[in-house]
Amino acid sequence: MTLQVVGAGLGRTGTHSLKLALEQLLGGPCYHMAAVMDRADDVAVWQAAFDGNPPDWRTFFDGWAAVVDWPAAAFAVEIAEAFPDALVLHSVRDADAWWASADATILAGVRSAPDEVVAQHPRLRMVRTMFASTFTSELGDPDAAKAAFDAHNARIRETIPADRRLEWRPGDGWAPICERLGLAVPDEPFPHSNSTEDFVTAIREGRRPV
Repeated sequence: MTLQVVGAGLGRTGTHSLKLALEQLLGGPCYHMAAVMDRADDVAVWQAAFDGNPPDWRTFFDGWAAVVDWPAAAFAVEIAEAFPDALVLHSVRDADAWWASADATILAGVRSAPDEVVAQHPRLRMVRTMFASTFTSELGDPDAAKAAFDAHNARIRETIPADRRLEWRPGDGWAPICERLGLAVPDEPFPHSNSTEDFVTAIREGRRPV
């Protein structure tokens, strides 16, 4: 199995819903930050990538049908180059709406972790490095974070040709994706998972958000 879809959208643009949808459409697993949380060996691979030593992407993603979300979205251009036949699925949303969601969820978690705790936990260190090296280290500054979000989206639009890129917004549902992949639209509603409320509730209850 090889990647058929490379997700270029950053976290909090509907990526977990896309993961579930793509797994249903493609009949194979979709790599997402949740996979990194479950695969300890992958953390070191991503840490090395953010330190300037990325893996052979074709080998790393062997057996996966798709990839969405951070950390892979930070290397979407490079991964797309390694899989030239894959559709680049660029999930986007308004920067203000993205900030409201990200600030209440993933960014809050990264900001709140003390440095000494980060140093002792490879996953936290990898995520902290990811933001600092490919996004922004000013995670509490809405202007800096939104500027980084917009810059990422601009890079995808400028780098990936329109004929292999699908810009998708939460709410667009199945149709645009199925049309580009040449697949039938499923009868059931598009998945809706990991909303801001779901994420915050999981943290409050001591559960790991997806």
